[in-house]
Parts: sequence; C-alpha cells; structure tokens
Amino acid sequence: MRRFYYTEYLNAKERENEPGRSLVTSVSLNGRKYEVTIIKSRVESEDLVRIILLITLGVTIILLLALMLINRFVLNRLWRPFYAILNHMKTYELTKMGDIVQEPTHIDEFRELNRSANAMAARVKQDYKELKSFADNASHEMMTPLAIINSKLDSLLQTESFTAEQGEILEDIYHGVGRLFRLNQSLLLLAKIENNLIPDLQEIAMEELVANKTRQFQELFEKDGLVLHLELAPCTVQMSKYLADILLNNLLSNAIRHNHTGGTVSIKLQANSLQISNTGKNAALDHQLFERFSKSAASEGMGLGLAIGKQICALYGFAIRYAYQHQQHQFTINFKP
Repeated sequence: MRRFYYTEYLNAKERENEPGRSLVTSVSLNGRKYEVTIIKSRVESEDLVRIILLITLGVTIILLLALMLINRFVLNRLWRPFYAILNHMKTYELTKMGDIVQEPTHIDEFRELNRSANAMAARVKQDYKELKSFADNASHEMMTPLAIINSKLDSLLQTESFTAEQGEILEDIYHGVGRLFRLNQSLLLLAKIENNLIPDLQEIAMEELVANKTRQFQELFEKDGLVLHLELAPCTVQMSKYLADILLNNLLSNAIRHNHTGGTVSIKLQANSLQISNTGKNAALDHQLFERFSKSAASEGMGLGLAIGKQICALYGFAIRYAYQHQQHQFTINFKP
C-alpha cells in the first residue's frame, strides 16, 4: 500500500528544514517486510514555477510595450490622413465657402473619403447659396405686395366716408397686414440667423447697449407705471450689434407686454451674464416658451420673440434659460456657459 503526503525534512547539506513530498510504501526482503519512506524536496519545483511565472510576465510586458510603440508610431502615422480629414470637416465653415483640404495619402479608402467630403461640401455650398438667395429674394418680393396693400388701403380711406361696420373691416385689414409684415420679417430673420447670414461680428459693450435700450423703452415703462431696477456692470460680448439689439428688444418687449400695471422690471448685467426679471402672471410659464409660435391665449404677439432670442444665443454659444422665482419671471443669458 502506497501513501503520499506533504511533510518537512532536514536537508543535511543546507542544515535547514525544507518542504517535501513523501512516499511511504512497503517492500519484502528475505521474507521480511520493511516500510520505506522516500522524500523529495519541493523547493526546486516551486523555484521552477516561480521562474516560469516571471518569464511569462516579462514576455507579456515586452509584448505590450511593443504593441504600444507600434500603435504610437506606425498606426498613428497610418491613420494621420484620416484624422486630418476629420479635423477639416469639424472646423469647416460654410460661410467662408472654402473647400476641405486634400490630404496627400496612398491609401485608397482615405482618398475616397477625401473625395466624398469635398463632394458633400460642394452640395452643401450650393444649397447654402440657394437658401441665401431665397431669403434675400423673399424679403424683397414679399415686402412689395405688402407695401402695395398698405398704399391701396390709404387711398381707399381717402376716397369717401365709410360706415362704422366698414371702418371695423378696414381696421381688421390693417391689423392683418401689419401682423403679416411682422411675421414675414421675423421668419426671414430666423432663417438668416440659423444659416449665419449676418456676419458683422464685433465687440459690444453690453452695459452701454442696455442703458441706451432702457432709455428707448422709457415711455413704455411710464405708460404702464412699471418700475425699472438697473444694475449694470462692465460686460463685453463678441456678436453682431444688429442681433444684440434685436435680442434686447425682444426680451424687454416680453417683460413689458406680460407685466401688470405698477409692476417691476429688473435688469442685472454682470461680466458674463444678463438677467431680465419682471412681475406678471403668478405662475410659471409653459416650458415650451422658446418654441416658435408658443404663446398664451391672451397674448397679442406672434410667439416668435423668444424663439428668435434663443436662436441668437445658440448662434454665439450663449445659454438662455427661464425660471420663476420670488414671484418674478427671470430670463438669464450666460455669455460664457
């Protein structure tokens, strides 16, 4: 019967105890049975396993380093034209009407990508030219019949006297024509903003612009008995002065139109933000107030003022948000979000 078990034994050469594995068996010699114990050291086996593990780890680390070096120097060089084309596409500005730079490469797939990117840019430029031409032509062509209608109405009013009913009809026509005129102007302005067709970028001192704008609205504040609170700090913004004027016009008009008699309008300008707050309806407005044609049933506006304001902010990377706090409707523009 054989038995195996782990044990320790005295290594006479090293004069220390070492781990080993024992085999205990029995043998017959000259008719007598003897128990034989054979012990083999496990130190060499453990050393061998340790060496194999270290060699494996060393080879693995060397292979990983080699792959990193190959990826850094070989694959990066291989994919350099692709990333260059991708960067040109990311930084492509349609308003400059340029082409995507051709990257020299011997790889057929990247050459095809270059050709496809330039073909796409050519189609987009053509669509952009057509849209710009449409916006310009529409602005001119639609103003002409509206001006004719107004002129004919003026002539009609001077021809003879009208009854009260006819006068009401003519008044409704005047209101309709004026509304159509404003709607046309607003939609064309939105189209120009969305397609960046107003390129007059310049540095604007917002504190001066806000101060001038409040003076222009002074009569409207006094008419409704509104109290104006101004807090202006120096603030410089890079944008079109024309669009900055429209943005302030829309926000201030909104604060006056949706206020109540004897209410307040507060304007707080800081280095990186503008906040316009007003009293009014004692409830938060609909979350879709920045959508086109979104307005309350009692509003006489077209529902495009805040949509235009949001589009102007999006054009220059500003962030505009609405909040109802302390019974005030607050519109805040962050110039550096």
